[in-house]
Amino acid sequence: MAPHFTVIRDSTPDSAILRGAVVAMGNFDGVHLGHRAVIAAALEMGRTHGRPALALTFEPHPRRFFSPNTPQFRLTDEPAKLRLLAGTGLAGAVVMTFDKARAGTTAQDFIHHDLIGRLGVSGIAVGYDFHFGKGRVGSPSLLVNEAPRLGIEVDVQPHIDIDERPVSSSAIRIALAEGQLDEATAMLGAPWFITGEVIHGEKRGRDLGYPTANIRLDANCGLKHGIYAVRVGRGPERLDGVASFGRRPTFDNGAPLLEIFLFDFKGDLYGEALDCAFIGFIREELKFDSLEALIRQMDDDSARARAMLAAAPDAFPRLGVID
Repeated sequence: MAPHFTVIRDSTPDSAILRGAVVAMGNFDGVHLGHRAVIAAALEMGRTHGRPALALTFEPHPRRFFSPNTPQFRLTDEPAKLRLLAGTGLAGAVVMTFDKARAGTTAQDFIHHDLIGRLGVSGIAVGYDFHFGKGRVGSPSLLVNEAPRLGIEVDVQPHIDIDERPVSSSAIRIALAEGQLDEATAMLGAPWFITGEVIHGEKRGRDLGYPTANIRLDANCGLKHGIYAVRVGRGPERLDGVASFGRRPTFDNGAPLLEIFLFDFKGDLYGEALDCAFIGFIREELKFDSLEALIRQMDDDSARARAMLAAAPDAFPRLGVID
């Protein structure tokens, strides 16, 4: 049975904090293989010393604070990130609000006030490139140097490479923008997914024999427009399908929309929140001269999606439950 996953925020009273825990520190956008190495180090440190292990992360992402007018394609919003962290075996997460006060906190004050004073950490795991504190002065080497005096253990994880290429959130964003799902999945350790509420659309798919569940993604989503093999989570249920993400050039060329056709499913999904994992990229978005040509292509897309999904029967992110 998975451990309870507790979220500690700035408003959490001191009496409710798991003092003495080991923390894995990072922004954890995507919770990719590099992040998972840091988490694994924290879990091992916690097991060795009989301490709970927590993730320590920041919301909103610091990039949003420092560059509020620059579009930011986040791999995981806060709920998705926490569900992924909850699926790793951690006991919980500390979510610190990243605001003007946090941005102005010196690295030493962060260590002594936040990590030692408020959280009472017994150990810290970080990645080789994690920086914190005003001016990004805080670094893994600073933590290592401070550790003996503070009486804590520090573990610094090296970078993770796949085919001699470093794993990073930026590299995953690029892969998704290029439709390179195999590459993104390899770096994430699981398919990339989104969660969204099913909304009413134009109901054109129903007339074509392909009724769809429509989800509006974040305006800054950088996923390549095109056709995908997808696996949908509806609570514990898993449903396979084919999805289009884009502007529907054959019809209205409007705002980007995710339209999911679920195989062998009948039912009303309006208003439901679904998890949609992207398993394979099939083709780019196209404009068709006739509905007949579009339907023939949709038949072919569905066949290709079924084959991709059959080849990856268990592909889906491991998601935990938040207390």
